[in-house]
Amino acid sequence: MGDWYTVGLAAGLGSAAGVLLTGLLAGRRAGLLVAVAAAAAAGVGLGFLVENWDEALAGLHAAGVNTVLGCEGATGVAFILVDEHGENQIVVAPGANASLEGTAFPRPTLCQLEIPVESVERAAEIATRFFLNAAPARRIPPSLVRAAEIVVVNRYELEALPETPRLAALTLGAEGAVLLEQGTEVARAKPPRVNVVDGTGAGDAFTACLVVTRLEGYRWEEALRRACAAGAIAASRPGAQPSLPTAREVDEILGV
Repeated sequence: MGDWYTVGLAAGLGSAAGVLLTGLLAGRRAGLLVAVAAAAAAGVGLGFLVENWDEALAGLHAAGVNTVLGCEGATGVAFILVDEHGENQIVVAPGANASLEGTAFPRPTLCQLEIPVESVERAAEIATRFFLNAAPARRIPPSLVRAAEIVVVNRYELEALPETPRLAALTLGAEGAVLLEQGTEVARAKPPRVNVVDGTGAGDAFTACLVVTRLEGYRWEEALRRACAAGAIAASRPGAQPSLPTAREVDEILGV
């Protein structure tokens, strides 16, 4: 799907249907970058990294994420507890993410909320298409919700939004996900049945697959179906990054 360009803690796909992604160096938002690299079957560039922490970068390099910038300071990390049912609790120390300034590219862009809101606002202003993963739940201006082509949320994140998105993908865990148009359900998808081991990477897999599939020209309903499959595959494996599926694996579990 083309080369990837970099900005801040971000990666952008350099094709007509490209996507720009923000994410943590370590923890689940690095997983978002790895998930997109897997879903798009393309290399990714990641910038605004801190220190030369080989252990933290190893998973990104293995997935085709290329570090291009650096800064001084602590690397972001996530501490994750997983119970016997695969449910998790996550505590994040943002590190360099809190220092990300509002750099952006005029390309399709996906942002999450583990970076300063001002940086997300800048990205939304510059992006040719803007997608928002409103996680973690935090106070944001209504303009960000209005700018987003779709807002990806869970139940708690949906309640925290300042207004109803024109289109939202509401994740429901084992129940799958629904598309909400102005708050009204217009489509629903259920994930394939899997043995849940660790749900840590499921949200990143879902979000990455949803956006990449849409940018490849598919209807939202098909993007939702594939996203649920990607999330299910991730939940069936341990780890935030090693669990993330490729596009081929999504095809296989859906029998495509």
